[in-house]
Amino acid sequence: MEKLKKTMTAFLVPLLSILLAFLIGAIIMAALGADPLRALSALFGGAFGNAASIGTTLNKSVPLVFTSLCACFAYKCGVFNLGGEGQFLIGATAAFCTVYCLGLKGLPGILAAMVVGTVAGGLWGLIPGVLKITRGLNEMIISIMLNYVATLFMGVIYTNWIRDTNMPQTPSVDSSLTLSRVIPGMRFTWAFVIALAVGAILYYFLYWTSPGFKLRAVGLNMTASRFNGFPVNRYILISFIASGAIAGLGGASDLLGTQYRLINGYGAGYGFDGVAMALIGQLHPLATIVVAIFFAALRVGSTSMQVATGVPTSVSDIIQALVIVFSVAGMALTKLPEFEAFRLRLFRKSGEKGVSA
Repeated sequence: MEKLKKTMTAFLVPLLSILLAFLIGAIIMAALGADPLRALSALFGGAFGNAASIGTTLNKSVPLVFTSLCACFAYKCGVFNLGGEGQFLIGATAAFCTVYCLGLKGLPGILAAMVVGTVAGGLWGLIPGVLKITRGLNEMIISIMLNYVATLFMGVIYTNWIRDTNMPQTPSVDSSLTLSRVIPGMRFTWAFVIALAVGAILYYFLYWTSPGFKLRAVGLNMTASRFNGFPVNRYILISFIASGAIAGLGGASDLLGTQYRLINGYGAGYGFDGVAMALIGQLHPLATIVVAIFFAALRVGSTSMQVATGVPTSVSDIIQALVIVFSVAGMALTKLPEFEAFRLRLFRKSGEKGVSA
């Protein structure tokens, strides 16, 4: 019963954060002279109004799902992997170079790109993990710095090594390598299905297996886990490799499903967006996927909102930022002893009223 009450509290925090963010967003829309109800209707209509827009929203959510699952898995082990963007880009870069340099095509090329991208992302995530457990270095700083290294390395490829004529981009991958659409008429590809499968596997591993339980135990209290004989350093290293592999697979999937080439600005901001979405989803893989799709809907629908009502797309960005701020603040509030005491009193009173009735 107590676990159910805590679950309800964890569910209410992001829900109230979203409602409050939309309330403030509606006030901003009204201040701009627009009808908030009409603007919000256009926003969600542009994201879910028809099959094409739903497909676009799901397709847009793919990199967000992968990077948020990357952060979610690492945080469950108590480590802070802020290098999801770099691992995503390294996965995409390795996948492209594999099929381009080896001339692979068709299904063998797709499988090779996926495997190489996953391995590359895992190896990129291995670097901060090794430095943390061997030298005691801060994994947040290392992983952030590696984001810049990955971005610049990708830049060298599309501006010098494999440049497409006079454009600062690489050639497109062969058409036989592109991931097909799941449903005709809807834009989302099998990359979205792969993302859902990864989320389901993570959920099963974390909550229904013994190694997953031990990994979560390490995340809750490393000292207690070490005294109980858990190989803490091994789990830390595994969490970095696995989270990096998830982001790397996301980069390969997005490259073959949507982007098709390396280009300036590709993947910018995905890593930090993923961290925010994982926190809003309470570090639960399935909830994190829902949050990623919600943020993708805001980004896709903002264009329709601007066309229909004149409200700038920056209002959608403000709403997204407010959701993040309120969610993080709400989670910090629920950790306070005073809030826990208030919650217990509230549920105790509601239980007493139910008994008296």
